Amino acid sequence: MAKRVMVSMKIFPSDVDVDREALKKEIEKTLPEFASVYQFEEEPIAFGLVAVLAHILVPEDREGSIDEVELSLRKIDKISDFQTLMVRRV
Repeated sequence: MAKRVMVSMKIFPSDVDVDREALKKEIEKTLPEFASVYQFEEEPIAFGLVAVLAHILVPEDREGSIDEVELSLRKIDKISDFQTLMVRRV
């Protein structure tokens, strides 16, 4: 059985008015077929801005999978920036 890796990312919406639920659905839809969202969380930042914490599962044995996930997130115009917080085996 192949092992998986969980990538925890903090995703910053482009604006305070971005519908976070719609953003979460777009993230799930945009991810490569080998990646899946394990869980979403929200973290207040400042002045009404709330970051979305996405915990994404990718196969451990697929080279470049995290890079592909990052490229897919860059295509979403509702995201201003994101940072990888943690990568761990599950």
